[in-house]
Amino acid sequence: MSNFSKLEDCFRDTLGLSADADVKNLAYQDHPSWDSVAHMRLVAALETRFDIMLETDQILDMSSFTKAIDIIQACGVNLDA
Repeated sequence: MSNFSKLEDCFRDTLGLSADADVKNLAYQDHPSWDSVAHMRLVAALETRFDIMLETDQILDMSSFTKAIDIIQACGVNLDA
C-alpha cells in the first residue's frame, strides 16, 4: 500500500468515513465529522501512521486533505502514488 493510500485511509478511519469516500476535497469544519476533537485524533493518527511529530504550526495549518499532503511531505514522507 502506498503512503498516499495510507494517508487517505487515515482520514477515512479517523473521520468515520466509508472505505470508498473521496477525501481529496475534505476541509476542516466543512465536513460534519471533522471538528476540533476529530482534528486532534487525526493529528495523532497521522503521527503514529507515518512515525512523525507534527509541529504546532503544522497542526494549526492542516485545514484540508490537500494541506495535509504538503505537511506530511514536509516531514520527509514520500507520498508518491
